[in-house]
This record gives sequence, C-alpha cells and structure tokens, in this order.
Amino acid sequence: MRWALVKVSLAVTAMVVVAFAVPLGLVIREMARDRAFSNAEREAAAVAPALSITTDRDQLERVVASAGSDAAMAVHIPAGDGSGALDIGERRAAAEDIAAVRKLGRASTSTVSGGSALLQPVALSTGEIAVVEVFVPESEVTNGVGTAWAVLAGVGVALILGSVAVADRLGVRMVRPAQRLVEGAHELGEGKLGARVPEEGPNELRLAAVAFNSMADQVVQLLANERELAADLSHRLRTPLTVLRLNAASLGDGPAAEQTRAAVEQLEREVDTIIRTARDAKPQTAAAGPGAGCDAAEVVRERMAFWSALAEDEGRKWRVAGADRPVRIPVARADLAAALDALLGNVFRHTAEGTAFAVDVHNGEDAVIVLVSDAGPGIPDPEGAMARGRGSGSDGSTGLGLDIVRRLAESTGGDVRIGSSVLGGTEVRIWLQLDGRERAPRRRGHRGTVRRRRGPGRLTASFNRPRSLP
Repeated sequence: MRWALVKVSLAVTAMVVVAFAVPLGLVIREMARDRAFSNAEREAAAVAPALSITTDRDQLERVVASAGSDAAMAVHIPAGDGSGALDIGERRAAAEDIAAVRKLGRASTSTVSGGSALLQPVALSTGEIAVVEVFVPESEVTNGVGTAWAVLAGVGVALILGSVAVADRLGVRMVRPAQRLVEGAHELGEGKLGARVPEEGPNELRLAAVAFNSMADQVVQLLANERELAADLSHRLRTPLTVLRLNAASLGDGPAAEQTRAAVEQLEREVDTIIRTARDAKPQTAAAGPGAGCDAAEVVRERMAFWSALAEDEGRKWRVAGADRPVRIPVARADLAAALDALLGNVFRHTAEGTAFAVDVHNGEDAVIVLVSDAGPGIPDPEGAMARGRGSGSDGSTGLGLDIVRRLAESTGGDVRIGSSVLGGTEVRIWLQLDGRERAPRRRGHRGTVRRRRGPGRLTASFNRPRSLP
C-alpha cells in the first residue's frame, strides 16, 4: 500500500511537471528568438535614416559601422540614375530573397548558413528600395535557452522528489497501523490470545484496531467460559462414574466383567484428562518437538486388543494389517487412541452384529495412512457425516466422533475422507502428514494406491484418493 501510494504520487507529479515544463520551455525558446530578431530590427532601423538621405558608400559604411558589427550587417542598394548597384558588407541571403523583399516592400527572414538573416526594406530618396540585411547567428537565437531549460528540469525533479517524500511519509502513517493490525490478526490466529493492536493512525484504522482489540477480548472471555463449562460438565460425570465403578467391581470374574471394569477405568481417565485440559487451557492434539508423538502401530494393536473381545462376543471377523513394525507419527498417543475408539465404536454402534471390520496402517515417506473399514451398509452422505453435530443420520449419531478424527488429522496438515471399502461398507481414511505441511489439493476420482518400495516398511509417497471418495 505504501509503495502504491508513492507510485501514484510519482506518476501524478511527473504528469503535472511535464504538462507545465514542456510548454514553458517552448515559450522560453520563442522569447529568446523574438529577442534576437528584435535586436536585429533595431540595428536595421538605425541605418534607415542615412539611406533616405544619401547613397554615398563611405558615409554608409560609417553608419553601418556605428549601427552594428560590419560582419553582421549588409546594405544592398539597387542600380538607378546612371549609378550601379551597391553592396556594403557581406551578403549572406540569396539574391532571390533580397529581390522578393524589394518587390514586396516588407521585412522578411531568410535561413542562411550558421543562422538567419533579417531583410529590412528601406525607401531611398530616388524612389528605389534598398534592403538592409542583418545576420542573426544561431547562438544568439538560443542564448539562455539551455540554462532556462536546465532550471526547469531541476525544479521539476525537485517537485517530484518532494512529492515522493511527502507520499512516503503519508504512506508510512497509513501502512504502519495496517501492518500492526495484520500482525495482530496473525498472532491471534496462531493462538497468541494476548495479541493486541495499538489504537493509532488514521480514523478508519484506529476504529479497526479498537474493533480488533474488542474482538480479541471477547475471544479470550468466550474461551475461558468454554473451558470452565467443559470442566464443570466433566466434573458432573464423577458421581455416576463412581457408582458405575462400584457396580462393576461386584460383577465378579470373567471376560465381560474385566472388559467392563477396564472401560470404566478408561472413562475415568478420559474425564480426568478433559478436566485437566480445560483447567490448564493446554491443547493436547498436536505433538511438538523432536521425538514427540507416538507409535501408531502400537496404539492400533492395543486398541484392537480391547475391541477384539467385544468383536468375538458379537461374532465379528476382524483384521489388522501394517501394525507389525513401528510407525512414528507426530500425534499424542491419547489422541490417536481416542480417534481409533471413535471410529471402531461407530462400527459396533451402526452396523449389525457379525459385520466384519479391518484396520490397515500404511507407512510412507511423508505421510501415514490409517484405514478403518467395515462390511456394513455404508454412509449415504459422506460429506454430511463429516459435519460436526450431524453424523451419519442414524439414531445416536452426532458426528462428534468423526470431528475428533478430523481435528486430529488436520493438526498434522492431513485430512479425513469417507468412501467405500473393499469389504463393501464404509472406509474412513485418516491421512497424517509427517512433516506438518499441508498437502496440495488432489483431484477427485482417482483410486488410492500404495505401492511398496524395495526394503521393509518403505512405501512410495504417491498416495491418491480412492475412486469412490467424494
């Protein structure tokens, strides 16, 4: 914005300077020419009285010498009354031009070598017409023009530089508050809730800064209220969880009892994590720093061991692939476990007993893909299912589980897609970017292929979307 203002000021000032300097320079040149020919006319007029009295050569030479330079003036007297033609001084003009002036009886100018010649007719006492020729050199015609033009150019440059300096100062005055506003918006977008903008500058930018600071204060207050509400709501679950834990303790021994007690303990841990996170206001989604994150294969094996017991009770066939070797991802262990539990819970909740499911882990050079697929009826509206609070449209579906998975993937620069699985049902693909950079958008309609390179655990980086994905 600052440089745009400077460029506009430079262009406008340059046009104004050109519009005034060029005509003024031409006027100065014409004034110098008029001055030179006016002097020549005065010299010619000084000789006219002597010509009207006498045509004697000696007397006329003395008059010409007193009126001007001998080299610059000449007198041409025609022949008459038995006397021949008389030329005093050096003739520069052409004979045709002198004859034309004598015939017309009015002054004229003629272009000669090195300048111009003023031809002034004068009537003699004999009735003949003599012609006084005054030579005007080119240097006299342009005398002072170059200096005047140089002064005009200097004034124009000074005006342009002055306007640029003024425009730059005005631009700084407007741009600095705008830059502070942009920087404050970036800091607030990065999670720096203490970012504020100085309320200064032009009136519009000052009002924008006031509105931004007010918005930032409201965001801080809303987040604080949300954290308190989440902590309070989570704390209310402690009482029914305590009763549930006591009842689970009285179930005795057996796989179902152990599974119930493990689920209650995990639920208590999750509630405690929610309360601590809400109170401390520390997001737990993205891992940072060298060595941060978890082993996705280990988490998949652990969660499948938990869900396999329920799968056996319901007669579901299940399969795990790609979890036999370590797969490091930049995601906290608890967050990945929560995302897997949300997807596997959806399989058990929204498909009939006996429906098969599978979990596949694909490790690439720049990304890790986790596929959770089932042999159920599928999701008729995949895009709607990804919308928070909508779900798949069936009873008990809110879409919050898929929202947890989406936020987990997006925290690494990846994404989540829903499509059709090879089992005939739904396939949820979680793309976890390893370098944290956002992937370039991919065209729809290309089937996903993951090809292994030579060597264990190495995959090509050309992951494409499945053909059935939206």
